[in-house]
Amino acid sequence: MTDPAATEKLIIEAIRTCYDPEIPVNIYELGLIYDVKVDPAGVAAVRMTLTSPNCPSAQELPLEVDAKVRGVPGVSDAKVEVVFDPPWNTCMMSEAAKLQLGLL
Repeated sequence: MTDPAATEKLIIEAIRTCYDPEIPVNIYELGLIYDVKVDPAGVAAVRMTLTSPNCPSAQELPLEVDAKVRGVPGVSDAKVEVVFDPPWNTCMMSEAAKLQLGLL
């Protein structure tokens, strides 16, 4: 048995170590992670998107997220789903990310 809320926080911390190779901001702060859920059995479900459907990192980023999530203590399995609805835009970025990229 796992504490889903605590595991979700650990997953977010792990995801914050993933970066889009073209943008020097982690993908969580970029707003590419739409949802993180963990059930009591430790199965993690992550809904994420990419900056565009033609993103050059479309193959690598979901695999990296999957590997990071699976490495979190308490995670028994991981399912990473890439979605494009809603489409990503810069409004989804955190204030920190916008500041870092000079958008504020």
